[in-house]
Amino acid sequence: MTANLPAAPSQDSAPRQALVMSTIAFTVCFAVWTIFSIIGVRIKQELGLNETEFGLLVGTPILTGSLVRMVLGVWTDRYGGRLVYTLTMLAAAVATFLLAFAHTYQQMLLAALGVGLAGGSFAVGVAYVSRFFPAGRQGTALGIFGVGNVGAAVTKFLAPLVLLAWGWQSVALIWAAALVVMAIVFWFTTNDDPVIRERRAGKAAPARSFWQEFAPLKNLQVWRFAFYYFFAFGAFVALSLWLPRYLIGVYGFGIATAGMIGAAYSIPASIFRAYGGVLSDRIGARTVLYWTFSVSAVATLVLSLPSADYVVRGISGPIPFHFEIGPLAFIAVASVLGFFMSLGKAAVYKHIPAYYPQSVGAVGGVVGMIGGLGGFILPIAFGALNDLTGVWSSCFMLLFVIVVSCLVWMHLSIRRMERAAAVKTSSLSYAAE
Repeated sequence: MTANLPAAPSQDSAPRQALVMSTIAFTVCFAVWTIFSIIGVRIKQELGLNETEFGLLVGTPILTGSLVRMVLGVWTDRYGGRLVYTLTMLAAAVATFLLAFAHTYQQMLLAALGVGLAGGSFAVGVAYVSRFFPAGRQGTALGIFGVGNVGAAVTKFLAPLVLLAWGWQSVALIWAAALVVMAIVFWFTTNDDPVIRERRAGKAAPARSFWQEFAPLKNLQVWRFAFYYFFAFGAFVALSLWLPRYLIGVYGFGIATAGMIGAAYSIPASIFRAYGGVLSDRIGARTVLYWTFSVSAVATLVLSLPSADYVVRGISGPIPFHFEIGPLAFIAVASVLGFFMSLGKAAVYKHIPAYYPQSVGAVGGVVGMIGGLGGFILPIAFGALNDLTGVWSSCFMLLFVIVVSCLVWMHLSIRRMERAAAVKTSSLSYAAE
């Protein structure tokens, strides 16, 4: 008896099929990548971890997923996203399965390094999907692909239910099984990208050398895009991981409630990434980024205000005042922040195929790596700031500094480019006279 496997998609349906399946696969990978946002809270209780140790555990998968993005992006350019994507999911599934059998903090950190491979799938998907679409549609396509960030919300919705019913180890086992199933489905329902097919047919130049792939990384512009993504994506991941802990500590919510509210932040920050891609195609990525950084600066400033009691010396005596951001106000402002982060994530990646069409894997990989490192560094910084300052809102104080730095750097760079373009135009006009 022979198994009835799904037929490979036709060339006409290949772009849509690649986009849909890559987005679904990225959703599953992202759910696994952020698994510690829920099970980490229970592990913290079981092992008696302090805030910094908890931040390190939560951020370790983000570290791996960030560091491997550049290499996985280059491999995708060279060997094709269909193969690299499938192998990445299978490798992450093995590590997630082994996590269920870890007992010490050191063992969990080691397993977390392997779990982080799931996060590397982003660079694979960007390089794979972008090859199926023309430049005018790449912003929209990559924005839709980025909706896979909603996997963070999937974990926050479902993981608390599984954890409370069967324990955190069951979460790891089920999430590992989901990765294996997704890898198999992806392999049999997608096709190689057009560049890989042309290379095999001898119609395209062979792949460049491994070191030539990294040549664009000498440009400061690439690292400026990476810094934008450090905030737009890195801070999103960090907050996705940190919000359940923040809500439990500040507002006294239970783990299930905190997970649901954290999902309410993750969903708009993920789904509206597709809208950010559409906007970037229509009005320009630069305009979208101006809005992202400006609104995010206001939102993080508001959220950074700590609860406080004031006493004013009034005419008739002291007048006490109490200030705090209530849970409803916090959720509202955090949702606005997540929405504009989602627009910014899409806008950053709209730049990459536009400026570096032959090096999407390498450039997209390094930008994704730096963004992912934000998701690793920031949770640790949040925990350290809590330990050092004793102020919960210190995490938003840090984010305010970062986003203002992004806004200033972008504005100064744009002004410099405008002046250079004006000088060049005047020189050409003078030469033509």
